[in-house]
Amino acid sequence: MYAAVRICQVGVLPALRTNTARSGLVGNAKLVYRNFANDARETFASRAARRKTLRERAMAPAGDTAFTIGKGALIGGSALGLGALCFYGLGLSNKEGAIDRAMLWPDYVKQRIKDTYLYFGGSIAFTAASAVAVFRSPTMLNLMTKNSFLAIGASIAAMIGSGILCQSIPYKPGVGAKQMAWMLHTAVVGAVVAPICFLGGPILIRAAWYTAGVVGGLSTVAACAPSEQFLHIGGPLAIGFGAVFAASLGSMFLPPTTALGAGLYSISLYGGLLLFSAFLLYDTQRIIKAAERHPPYAPMPYDPVNASISIYLDTVNIFIRIATILAGGGNRRK
Repeated sequence: MYAAVRICQVGVLPALRTNTARSGLVGNAKLVYRNFANDARETFASRAARRKTLRERAMAPAGDTAFTIGKGALIGGSALGLGALCFYGLGLSNKEGAIDRAMLWPDYVKQRIKDTYLYFGGSIAFTAASAVAVFRSPTMLNLMTKNSFLAIGASIAAMIGSGILCQSIPYKPGVGAKQMAWMLHTAVVGAVVAPICFLGGPILIRAAWYTAGVVGGLSTVAACAPSEQFLHIGGPLAIGFGAVFAASLGSMFLPPTTALGAGLYSISLYGGLLLFSAFLLYDTQRIIKAAERHPPYAPMPYDPVNASISIYLDTVNIFIRIATILAGGGNRRK
C-alpha cells in the first residue's frame, strides 16, 4: 500500500506540478498581453490627446504673449535705431559715409539724388491724393473694401502690374510714358490703401508725422553710416520678407482672436514695421551707390523713377503699420 502511494505520488505530483506551472505561465502570458494591450491603448490615447492639445492651443483665445513680444521687439529696434543715429551722426565711426563724400560729389551725382527724392515726394503726394479721391467716391470705396478673394487678388495684381509697367519703360527726362506709368502706379497704390482713411484724420496725421520722423532718421543713419554697411543684409531681408508675407497671408484666414492668429498678426504688424525700416536703410544706400557709380554717358541713363519706387513702397508700408498701431491694432484680440 505504501509502495502504491509512493508510485502515485511519483506519477501524479510531478504532473500536477507541471500543470500548475503551465497554468501559471498561461496566466502570466495573459497578464502580459493584457498589460501590453492596455499600454498600447494608453499610448494611442495620450498621443491623440497631445495632438488635440496642440490644436486647442493654436485655436485657444489669444493672450498677451504675441503682442508683448512684438512690442518688445519694436522697442528694441527703436533703441537700436536711435543708437545708430547717435553713433554715426556724431562721426564716431572710423569709416567714411556718404555724407562725408557729399562735398566731393560731381554735379550729376547730386542731381541724380535730388531727382530721386523729388520723385519720392511726388509719389507720396499722388498716393495721398488718390486715397482721398477714392475714399470720397462711394462706388470706388465699395470696390476697395470688398473682402472677396477676387477683389483682393485684383488689387494685388493691379499694384504689381502697374509697378512692372512703370519700371519696364526706359527713363527720359521730362514728361513722357515713364512718368505717366509712374503716376498710374502711385494712383493704384493710393486706391488700394484708401480704406485706411476710416481710421480718421487725427490718427492719420499722427501716423504721417511719426512716419516722417522714422524715414528721416533712418535715411540719416544710412547716409552717415559707412557706404556699404547695410548693403550686405539683402539676403536676410529677403528671408524676412518671405516670413512677413506668409504671416500676412495666414492672418487673412486665422482671426487674431486665436493664439495662432494673434501670433501671425503680430509678426505681420510689428515684424513688418521692423523689416521695412531695415529695407529703408538698405534701399537708401543702394540709391546712393547707384547714383555715384552709374556712368554719366551710359546708353541707359540713370533712372530716378525706378530708384524712388523702393523707398516709396518702404514708406507706405511703414505708414500703414504705424497707423494701425496707433488705432489700437496691436490689441485686436479684444
